[in-house]
Amino acid sequence: MLTLDRFEEAAEIVKRVTLETKLVYSKFLSEQTGAKVYLKPENMQLTGAYKLRGAYYKMSTLTDEERSKGIITASAGNHAQGVAYAAKEYGTKAVIVMPTTTPLIKVNRTKSYGAEVVLYGDVYDEACAKALELAEENGYTFIHPFDDLAVATGQGTIAMEIFKELPLVDYILVPIGGGGLACGVSTLAKLMNSKIKVIGVEPEGAACMKASIEAGKVLTLDGVNTIADGTAVKTPGSNIFPYVKENLDQIITVPDEDLIVSFLDMVENHKMIVENSGLLTVAALKQLDLKDKKVVSILSGGNMDVITMSSVVQQGLIMRDRIFTVSVLLPDKPGMLSKVSDVIAKKNGNVIKLEHNQFVSTNRNAAVELRITLEAFGTEHKNDIIDALAKDGYKPKVVRTNI
Repeated sequence: MLTLDRFEEAAEIVKRVTLETKLVYSKFLSEQTGAKVYLKPENMQLTGAYKLRGAYYKMSTLTDEERSKGIITASAGNHAQGVAYAAKEYGTKAVIVMPTTTPLIKVNRTKSYGAEVVLYGDVYDEACAKALELAEENGYTFIHPFDDLAVATGQGTIAMEIFKELPLVDYILVPIGGGGLACGVSTLAKLMNSKIKVIGVEPEGAACMKASIEAGKVLTLDGVNTIADGTAVKTPGSNIFPYVKENLDQIITVPDEDLIVSFLDMVENHKMIVENSGLLTVAALKQLDLKDKKVVSILSGGNMDVITMSSVVQQGLIMRDRIFTVSVLLPDKPGMLSKVSDVIAKKNGNVIKLEHNQFVSTNRNAAVELRITLEAFGTEHKNDIIDALAKDGYKPKVVRTNI
């Protein structure tokens, strides 16, 4: 059972391995929402995510015999690192099954804690099935990443820390993958203050908990499609489901494009790297009426590989009109490129790529296509450049940007 005594016990135990992640007041997000928004930066945790809390507390509840058999789990990355670290602390063998799509940084860091990594399946659910198979074959003790009440109790210690720093908190926003974090946080929050609102947030492409809550029973999605790999789960936990159903006040879903913009917001305004799943609660803020409320957004993790980071930054700049591509038609004559460049230069546009297509027309003297990819300060500056090109007769047309 998820009782206050168990949460208090877990809070003391996880202190052995966790870092203090104090609330960070966000002036930027507060101004956007009219609320007082605080961030709970679990992305700064020892293993880069909150998962260490549940993994370590669960490990502490196992018998010596259960630990001696070796531990196995399945994870998209953050729970993997938590279990690997906890197993290392207890001197126990750990086998981690991870989807083949797991970011390299999560795979390598899991290995760095001494765990054996098995890559299997495209999504968490397939990796979990493989882990259960290996547990049966080898006698390992299986630790579920979210559908375990002891794990959920460990995750819920986040809420206790929030209350200690901000006793009068009105809203807590929590990401949902399989539901372990939401279960622990919402249950403890309601135990401490029944009036508090706890909002769960899922990616639109993997909203298994929302679908299950609406159906009144655990459902399995046909598939998941989201850049929030840490919450790409098809089936929520059945053991934690009743607690989530009872204690969550609402579930919000967030499209991937909102996560991209939120990533830039965190980097530019807070100088923090937060993975896509960890940004769910930030992206959800704009969907709620939070004026004059005290709000905490849990940033669940920050384990993001550089390639993914680069892609998100590029897409974010395109979405904000900081990078755009414009197509212009001009005669194939010497000096025409220089004239176009001069128009752009006078408007302080910065050219980063040129593509010259001489075969857009059978009459090259009449028109060839020039695609120009530029950096701008934003939408207003972009439109200013386009207007200048139009005024000079180049008939500019914005086209898809491929960096």
